Amino acid sequence: MQQRKNIRLQGYDYSRAGLYFLTIAVQNRLHLFGQIHHGGMMLNDAGRMIEKWYREIENKYPDKRCHEMVVMPNHFHCIIENLEMQMDANVSSTDAHVRPMDAHVRPMDAHVRPMDAHVRLMDAHARPMDAHVRPMDAHVGAPLRGRSGTDGCPEIESRPETTEKYGIHNQKYGATIGDVMDWFKTMTTNEYIRGVKNMGWERYDGKLWQRNYYDRIIRNWEEDLRIATYIVENPQKWKDDKFNQRQLPAT
Repeated sequence: MQQRKNIRLQGYDYSRAGLYFLTIAVQNRLHLFGQIHHGGMMLNDAGRMIEKWYREIENKYPDKRCHEMVVMPNHFHCIIENLEMQMDANVSSTDAHVRPMDAHVRPMDAHVRPMDAHVRLMDAHARPMDAHVRPMDAHVGAPLRGRSGTDGCPEIESRPETTEKYGIHNQKYGATIGDVMDWFKTMTTNEYIRGVKNMGWERYDGKLWQRNYYDRIIRNWEEDLRIATYIVENPQKWKDDKFNQRQLPAT
C-alpha cells in the first residue's frame, strides 16, 4: 500500500507561538457550503455551521486566536494564531498579563503589529486597508477577534461564555495546530451528519473533509497581510480558483 506523504514541516513544533494559514477541502470537492454569487459567498445552513465551529475554537482552546477566514463552496481558509499562554486557574484568559492584546494590538514577538479597523501599520509608513482592498462582511473573511470592539471582539456580537459550553476542565491549552484541526473537522462532521438526517443537507462521499489539510507558517507581517487579503478576496476570484472544479482529487 502506498504510504501517504507527510506534508507537515519536519521537526517543527506546531504548538509554538505564531500565525498559521490553514486550508481544508471537502472530500471530492463537492459544493456543500453554498455558492458564489456576484463575487460574494452565499452561505447555506451548512456553511454557517462551519463558521460557527470556527468561532468555537477560541472557547475550546483559549491559547488560540482566530483571525481572517472564509467558507467557500467546497473548502475553508483561515489564519489561526498560537499564543504564548499558560493555564492559571486564578487568571482570566483575557487578563492583560496572560494575553496581552486589545482591540488595536496583536503582539506576536519582539515586533508589535498595531491595527485598527482602517489602518495596519507594517513599518514606518501606514498601509490603509479600505473597502476596495479588503472588503469584509458578516460572512466572508470577517475578523473574529482583536479587530474591532473595545474588548477585542466584533462589535456586532458578544464573546460567548466559555464555561457555559465547555467548562474550565474541558478547555485545552498547548494543543498543536493539528489537534485543533482534528477537533474542528470532528465537530463540523458530526453536525453535518445531523443536518443530513434532520434537515435534508446534501450527502457527502464517505467523509466530509479530505484526510489532510494544508498549512503554511506565516513568518512576517508582509506575508500575513498578503495571505489575509487572499482569504478576504477569495470569493471574488472563484472563477480561477483551483478548487473550482468537479473532478475527483486524490486524497
